[in-house]
Amino acid sequence: MSSPHARLPLSPRRLFREVFAYWAQERRTVRQGLTALAISTCVGLAAGLVLGFMEELLAALPGLLMLIPAAIGMRGAIFGALGARLGTAILTGQFDGSLARDSFGRQNLAAAAALTLYSSALAALAARAVAALFGLPSVSVWKLMVISVVGGVLASSVIAVMVVLLARSALSRNWDMDAVGAPLVTTTGDIVTLPALIVATLLIRNETFATGAGVVLLLAAAAAVAAGLRAGGDLTRRICRQSLTVLSYAALVDVLAGGVLEAQVEAFLTTPALLVLIPPFIANCGSLGGILSARLGSELHLGLITPRRLPERQANLEGSLAVLFSIAAFGGVGLSAHLVSVLAGFDSPGLATMVGIALLGGALAFLLLFAVAYYVAVATYRFGLDPDNYGIPVVTATMDFFGVLCLVAAILIFGVN
Repeated sequence: MSSPHARLPLSPRRLFREVFAYWAQERRTVRQGLTALAISTCVGLAAGLVLGFMEELLAALPGLLMLIPAAIGMRGAIFGALGARLGTAILTGQFDGSLARDSFGRQNLAAAAALTLYSSALAALAARAVAALFGLPSVSVWKLMVISVVGGVLASSVIAVMVVLLARSALSRNWDMDAVGAPLVTTTGDIVTLPALIVATLLIRNETFATGAGVVLLLAAAAAVAAGLRAGGDLTRRICRQSLTVLSYAALVDVLAGGVLEAQVEAFLTTPALLVLIPPFIANCGSLGGILSARLGSELHLGLITPRRLPERQANLEGSLAVLFSIAAFGGVGLSAHLVSVLAGFDSPGLATMVGIALLGGALAFLLLFAVAYYVAVATYRFGLDPDNYGIPVVTATMDFFGVLCLVAAILIFGVN
């Protein structure tokens, strides 16, 4: 990462020269970021295929589609923030790879576990409330509770192991955790969350059992939050205290995004290729926001940028990296989603339309991404809070919601269904 400068040059020629020079200077970050986004897209496509094949389940369990953005988004918010904290800790020498009692890594994992239970339970409650508010069909709140909490715990267990292994590898191999952490966490969340939700649906076949299990899981979530706020480690308490509000916001926003999808469920079921497009598109929105948020947070910690009302030169150069990543990511999403859908036998509106939808939706989403990532990082830093605890959850949740809106808008603009 470079030192801060005053302003970007006003001349277009000098501006492009400056940007290309910065990309060349950050070529390791570009290479690692594009690789991580390529992996994110591929795994997101696998999740998209799972979603495409969930057509009958989505029809049989109204409200399930509403939970999916929250279930996926919460994994990215909680463990993306965990990865960002570990990335900053690597740079500042706080993380040495240990998970011993009261260590930096152990306290972070304890907080992530408590927040997983809390956010999963809240998502279930919010999904049922949104369904009732907007007149959308839905199964009972207790069935949603079982699906959300059990699916969330199963998925989070896998992601937690991956994040720890990734952080240890970044520490030993001198990787840029900020560049690779958010995309790979989001990717893992995408691929494991949907199968975890499918497994969780097996527990709701009996109405009485689902009701009892739902009540128990709600109480367990409340107990986990209380334990996190009273934990012996100062770091665990601080993470839980700072994260509860922002994760509440993230869960509610993700459920609203799911409500948008649920309202358009007939259109998605009519053209299953659009279902395939959803996970990699949302994943890349979250990944791009996570990369930018993590890098801005680390640069604020290191004093490479200052928290100003208007972004300074270094912050804008970081935004230019996100532009490069966006063009590659969303173009690849549209192309690969079409090819995968054709191979799977799903109806597709065509290659040009799929690529056009992805690029247009991605362009609309990016207009919001930089502003959200920058001002969330600056605001939290100015208030003396940790941007790693706020930046990624707020950015990823906000981009989940706006990403869904932008994707649906692009679909409507292209006249699909």
